[in-house]
Amino acid sequence: MRVRANGTDREKHMASKAEKIVAGLGGIENIEEVEGCITRLRTEVVDPSKVDEAALKAAGAHGVVKMGTAIQVVIGTDADPIAADIEDMM
Repeated sequence: MRVRANGTDREKHMASKAEKIVAGLGGIENIEEVEGCITRLRTEVVDPSKVDEAALKAAGAHGVVKMGTAIQVVIGTDADPIAADIEDMM
């Protein structure tokens, strides 16, 4: 893996993926809570109608589970670092 002065390529990729997932969840202001859980991002959103499943899948999600304002985004083993990136944005 190449390392650059301002972070690794993987870190940049993860940050970019986190930004796309935030957009798919309706923006940072729509996210009340986020938690990484093995292969899923467990989120609580303000307005579930703002969640764009197609955008989440385009960002790399394998699936989306909606239960009212609770949204689970299935993204694989990167769930924890992506959750941390999203928390940093909040």
